[in-house]
Parts: sequence; structure tokens; C-alpha cells
Amino acid sequence: MDQAVLLLKRGKLVAYPTESWYGLAVDPFNRGAVDRLYAVKQREKSKPLPTLVSSRAQLDLLARDIPSCYRALMEKFWPGPLTLVFPAHLHIPTCLTAGTGTVAVRYSSHPVAAGLAEAFGRPITATSANISGRDPQDTAQGVAGCLGAEVDMILDGGRTAGICASTVVSCLEGTLTCVRPGRIAFSEVMEAVQEMKREGKNIL
Repeated sequence: MDQAVLLLKRGKLVAYPTESWYGLAVDPFNRGAVDRLYAVKQREKSKPLPTLVSSRAQLDLLARDIPSCYRALMEKFWPGPLTLVFPAHLHIPTCLTAGTGTVAVRYSSHPVAAGLAEAFGRPITATSANISGRDPQDTAQGVAGCLGAEVDMILDGGRTAGICASTVVSCLEGTLTCVRPGRIAFSEVMEAVQEMKREGKNIL
């Protein structure tokens, strides 16, 4: 893990296991590293990169504001496969947000993924370790075969679950919406919000 942190600080790419597939980490505040990540994945720069945190303090580095409806969701589903879309701090590189003014964040329940962010001391990117449009990888060997020497280090956590990615939701427009279906059913997300409403808390 120490070597992985050192590489991230140098602007390198590190692959790591998550609850679903292997992901690719770079320092999201390093423009050069983010640009390289887009190039390695052959990802369109119009598509923002998701991020991963290991604490509320790390979330505060990314999110300019935390919508009140997210509090129940963070309490119920974090750490876990739920990604929330936040208004981004103005200092976040536009190459990370693709100029959207928002940033997608999750807190992984996988010990290696969360441990990497914690050891690094700041958020990391959380995009899948593959070429865009191709199958995601569920083993370190698969990542090596797909990306080869483009990845500077692979943290081998064995075979991952290899099932659907995190659910992505947003309430930035005042209404909770499902941006991408995933591991957690949107009905479960809505139920958590309704429960908060029943408790008389103002969430929207």
C-alpha cells in the first residue's frame, strides 16, 4: 500500500479492487494524472470521472455543498455501492468534472479500495480499469492483460464480485433521480428518503 501511495503522489496510475470490478486510481487534483487516465482508458473527455473517498473530510475536499436529502443515504448506504452527485468545489480541475460543475462520489465498502484512499489521505478516482466500451475486469490478471504497462501498479485483491456497478443518484435539481441503475435498487434509495420524511426531517 505504501508503494501505491507513493505512485499516486507522483501522478501515476494504480489499479485496485472494488465491490464490483477493478478500478483505476489517480490523484483527482493532479491535472496531468487525470489527463493520462483519460488517455489510457481512451475515454471521451466529455464524460466526467467518478471519485472515491474514505471519510467525510475527504468528501469535503470535493463537494461544495451536501444536499440534505443525501444525509439519510450516506448514513444507510455508505460505505457501499452508492454514488452520489454533488456540486463540485470550484478548485476541482475541470478535466475531472468535464465542465459539469458536479462530481460523483462514493465511499467503497471494499477494504482495499477504502484503504487506498485512506492511506493516500485524499480522494482517488474510481473509474473502471478497462478501455472505455470494453468489458470491466474482475481480476488483477485481467487488468494487466487489458491495460498492460499503462498501469503503474495493480493491487491484487483476488477476484472481485464481477457484478453490476454502483447505483448513481442525484438530487441537485430538487428531485431525487436515478442517473445509473446499479447494485442498490432505486426503490431502496427512495425508501430511505421517505423514512427520513416520516421522521419529520426536511430533506428537499
